[in-house]
Amino acid sequence: MPRAISGKTHNQKRKKILKDTKGFYGARSILYRTAKDARRRALTHSYNHRRAKKGDFRALWILRINAGARICGISYSKLINGLQKCEITINRKMLADIAVKDFNAFQKIVDTVKEKTA
Repeated sequence: MPRAISGKTHNQKRKKILKDTKGFYGARSILYRTAKDARRRALTHSYNHRRAKKGDFRALWILRINAGARICGISYSKLINGLQKCEITINRKMLADIAVKDFNAFQKIVDTVKEKTA
């Protein structure tokens, strides 16, 4: 059976793939065969990177908390350990947000931890 290259279904599929690869560099956005490959790889990487993003953000939050804690005179590990001992349940995302946007509140949290653990 001959290959169908001018039919409606084939053209729709081709248009869809070329639309998805719009903005890719060079032939990857123009040539169908190359675009097909580029799109497959892009979708694979986007799936993997959505999972990696969670760890990246956690690392960023820890970095911000550590920076704020060091300014207040305590290390990150001692702060987190102190929060657990004081039974203060606040996640790293919120703690990092407080450290960046409202440093006075963060300072009070650190002072509370210092008082309870000292």
